[in-house]
Amino acid sequence: MVVQHFTNEQGRKIAFEQTLGTGPGVVFLGGFRSDMTGTKAQFLQAWAATQGRAFLRFDYSGHGQSNGDFLDGAIGDWFEDALAAVETLTTGPQILVGSSMGGWISLLLARAIPQRIAGLVGVAAAPDFTEDSMWAEFSEGQRAELLEKGQLATPSDYSADPYVITRRLIEEGRGRLVLRTPLDLPFPVRLLQGSADVDVPPSVALRLFGHATSPDMRLTLVKGADHRFSTSACLEAIVVAIAEVSDVAGAEKMSI
Repeated sequence: MVVQHFTNEQGRKIAFEQTLGTGPGVVFLGGFRSDMTGTKAQFLQAWAATQGRAFLRFDYSGHGQSNGDFLDGAIGDWFEDALAAVETLTTGPQILVGSSMGGWISLLLARAIPQRIAGLVGVAAAPDFTEDSMWAEFSEGQRAELLEKGQLATPSDYSADPYVITRRLIEEGRGRLVLRTPLDLPFPVRLLQGSADVDVPPSVALRLFGHATSPDMRLTLVKGADHRFSTSACLEAIVVAIAEVSDVAGAEKMSI
């Protein structure tokens, strides 16, 4: 695969890899500080190639091989990157596979361009995490430091380097929340969640499941799976969910 780039309306240069094929296409949206070389993204690209299925993966600005500084970004910027990728690089209905933060981005896309979405698969989806996980769990001292200095360093379970959370990430995210107002998803939805996920616990999946409306929504809780959701069994569960969404979307289209 060859990494390509396009420039969105905001002038950000976005890296992507794309496999052409039949539809509905599959678009993978990665998580916070993740990139398109992650296990799930590469597995799904290889799977799509064997199926002759159109597939797109990309890096948000400030992530991976896209330009920009990660610390300058926020949810709205990464949503704009994703929206531009779908609208510029794909045609016809798409199935969104959103991992962690990518699940939130997927929901924002579903709200913005529902006519382009054939279905959605959330993998440990983390809607509203800047408010409900980060800000809500900060101590008063951490909140004061964030507001005063503009950023806060917090420990990371995935890197020796700390996560640096910016004031802009928190404040801009408040304009992108999806669990405070009605959330209609007019297509099949599959939510996959690990029971041992400590970063995005099952309660988040249950809240999303209870809040959103959809003609066909199912939540699968995988016992023992953690936030990475990248074991062979978990990866197979993602493929099964994509197939289910494709089948339901195809049946609905035939019945119209």
